[in-house]
Amino acid sequence: MNEQYSAMRSNVSMLGKLLGDTIKDAMGKNILEKVETIRKLSKSSRAGNEKHRQQLLSTLQNLSNDELLPVARAFSQFLNLANTAEQFHSISPHGEAANNPEGLGKVFTRLKNHPELNEKAIRAAVESLSIELVLTAHPTEITRRTLIHMLVEVNNCLKQLDHNDLAEYEHKQIMRRLRQLIAQYWHTDEIRKHRPTPVDEARWGFAVVENSLWDGVPRYLRELNEQLEKVFGYKLPVENVPVTFTSWMGGDRDGNPNVTADITRRVLLLSRWKAVDLFMRDIQVLVSELSMGECTPELRALAGGGEEEQEPYRRLMKRLRAQLLSTQDWLAAQLRGEHRAAPPDLLETNDQLWEPLFACYQSLRACGMTIIARGQLLDTLRRIKCFGIQLVRIDVRQESTRHTEALSEITRYLGLGDYASWSETDKQAFLIRELNSRRPLLPRRWQLSEETTEVLDTCRVIADATQGSVAAYVISMARTPSDVLAVHLLLKEAGCDYTLPVAPLFETLDDLNNADRVMTELLNIDWYRGIIQGKQMVMIGYSDSAKDAGVMTASWAQYRAQDALIKTCDKAGINLTLFHGRGGSIGRGGAPAHAALLSQPPGSLKGGLRVTEQGEMIRFKYGLPEVAISSLALYTGTILEANLPPPPEPRQEWHALMEELSAVSCDMYRGYVRENPDFVPYFRSATPELELGKLPLGSRPAKRRPSGGVESLRAIPWIFAWTQNRLMLPAWLGAGAALQKAVESGKQDQLETMCRDWPFFSTRIGMLEMVFAKSDLWLAEYYDQRLVEESLWPLGKQLRQQLADDINVVLTISNDDHLMADLPWIAESIALRNVYTDPLNVLQAELLHRSRQQEQPDARVEQGAHGHHCRGRGGHA
Repeated sequence: MNEQYSAMRSNVSMLGKLLGDTIKDAMGKNILEKVETIRKLSKSSRAGNEKHRQQLLSTLQNLSNDELLPVARAFSQFLNLANTAEQFHSISPHGEAANNPEGLGKVFTRLKNHPELNEKAIRAAVESLSIELVLTAHPTEITRRTLIHMLVEVNNCLKQLDHNDLAEYEHKQIMRRLRQLIAQYWHTDEIRKHRPTPVDEARWGFAVVENSLWDGVPRYLRELNEQLEKVFGYKLPVENVPVTFTSWMGGDRDGNPNVTADITRRVLLLSRWKAVDLFMRDIQVLVSELSMGECTPELRALAGGGEEEQEPYRRLMKRLRAQLLSTQDWLAAQLRGEHRAAPPDLLETNDQLWEPLFACYQSLRACGMTIIARGQLLDTLRRIKCFGIQLVRIDVRQESTRHTEALSEITRYLGLGDYASWSETDKQAFLIRELNSRRPLLPRRWQLSEETTEVLDTCRVIADATQGSVAAYVISMARTPSDVLAVHLLLKEAGCDYTLPVAPLFETLDDLNNADRVMTELLNIDWYRGIIQGKQMVMIGYSDSAKDAGVMTASWAQYRAQDALIKTCDKAGINLTLFHGRGGSIGRGGAPAHAALLSQPPGSLKGGLRVTEQGEMIRFKYGLPEVAISSLALYTGTILEANLPPPPEPRQEWHALMEELSAVSCDMYRGYVRENPDFVPYFRSATPELELGKLPLGSRPAKRRPSGGVESLRAIPWIFAWTQNRLMLPAWLGAGAALQKAVESGKQDQLETMCRDWPFFSTRIGMLEMVFAKSDLWLAEYYDQRLVEESLWPLGKQLRQQLADDINVVLTISNDDHLMADLPWIAESIALRNVYTDPLNVLQAELLHRSRQQEQPDARVEQGAHGHHCRGRGGHA
């Protein structure tokens, strides 16, 4: 076991030593010695040395304000470099080798040998594969693009060092480069001074595509094709690209007043500009490589230039290059706000790029040059199918009440009454009548309120955008069929001449419980059934439901809602796509992906996988081409395994026991969070929630409403604040107590059976184990002692006792003697980070303590308190 991680450990200590040298050069010997002392104490304290733990605490408490910031920065950068070494370990052939294609090969072999499956069924499943990853901005992803780029470079150096036949001069050269990078990293300001705009967030998303996915996706498809050929002797058709990317950056206006119709229009243009830029590089390579003369008559006709044309492929590529150049020029003018007529050769559809390139591909193959056809040209064809001339499509998301208010203003003006106050039946009747009507609803010359104008302008941006650049319209807080019909009517009024998928998002406990009733009612409306053409998307919210009712109750409500929706749509002959609002960090439902996907109700992946991927997780799962390949391969294998031999339906008595667990868990969770008068004051003082609100962490405000308790907080700051003091409360509160009660009433055997035989339940238990492994009772207690007034200490003590009891009951049910027994790699990774996160946690408590005590703000303390909230403990996908 230890052997396996020795390479990773030696990389961590090498990077740590280089950072130490940098700190010594920059800050002097004294600071480095202090940092080293703290690191050693931290390591010994983790190993259980109580005396060293006390020394660690007193050393950190006694740092002067001048020392605080450099020490905090040192540990923060140690942590980022450790994360980088770990990420490299996951793709190193001498480490976990996650990009090793064996994974897919094993899945295919398992499917091939499955007694109930034939190759025809498997081929059909492969051809209908659909993975749509929706990239969202993440308020806790504060790392600047500059620094992300530096960490990618560090990774490249580790890759170069990962050979045992390096000449000494090569080794020296790489080490010099590493020293430079780490020095650049130390001397670059880590934290943004200003809140990013939604356009900045979108650019961050494009950078991930450019730096990693542009290269990673074609490589993943080669891998997939190779394994299909090896196991089934079958090639993936060129036009078959099962993965696409969509983004919420620049389209998600729910609770974010900074995302306006103009911003969305701008992001759509920027996305097209970036796509043209990237395709131009591809075409440039093809111009230089496709110098052959032999071609089919069809290609010669397409290239023009007659019989004497020596280089028909090159001629065609040059024509495409000119077209890309004139398109880019026009898009740049649009971005500058100039109103220029579109050039005659403007690229507006994927087909304009696809057809000439595919003609070259067919011609090369027909003339015996398949090896050339399947090179760079094939990669470019696949990029057209995956990214297209839009690069990433966007979703528009808005809250349901904004549509209701807009319609109310219109109906009041037209003398029809107040739409918002009508019954659901009357609303539906009005909406259907208007949707069927040929006359416009909106009066011509009429001054609308700012809010309504914004809603209508957004619909116009969608109507004006090239078809296919907007993927879906998501309605948050959707509660009734009229919420969905209202958006269809607003889009029709804006002149949208095609049916855009409109997806209701069910996110609170009540909404999840009502989801099936709402969708059944919608599907019973003839007009609605007529326009959706047999397809429906529904989004399931994970984080808000967990904040509302606790993790156990929420996950059961999500399971039940999905199960009911699958059955309803099946019966109605509708192809349902479930869109999972599953976040990155643990508390938001981000389980290890394989287990999480297989733990959903049978049939939930039939319409493909559509899932949100959040800021910091995007970097963790797609930030390097090799990691992107393994993440995509993992999704592919999992979907095929979920769809082909369907998982067993859970037994009735398991359902009944889950209902009991859910009720007990919800009562306990809400008893603390909503009913205990000490809870909100305790939360506000024991965590950096108030300070997090001041950080420039994303373009969206931290609260939906500025005043208000826990319910007004967004789910992300709520989770993030509790990860900071290591209590991880949202990810377990209520769950263990419910399990304890079931054990006490004699149901331990049944719980153990469920843990063994029901993927849904075993994933819940596995998730709890991971959260417990990341929690820390002594650190949570330390935050209380430094930050919380004594009258609230009993509540903290009670919560920590609850956590300790919960850990015991989970270990009893899973029959393990210690947490994470079956996932040693994750346990190792958490242990590796703790040496750096422990001092950061103690420092954070210290900084918060000083920041809250001072009359006059001290800039050094403020910068420290705001700048060095402990980074994530790594996301395990």
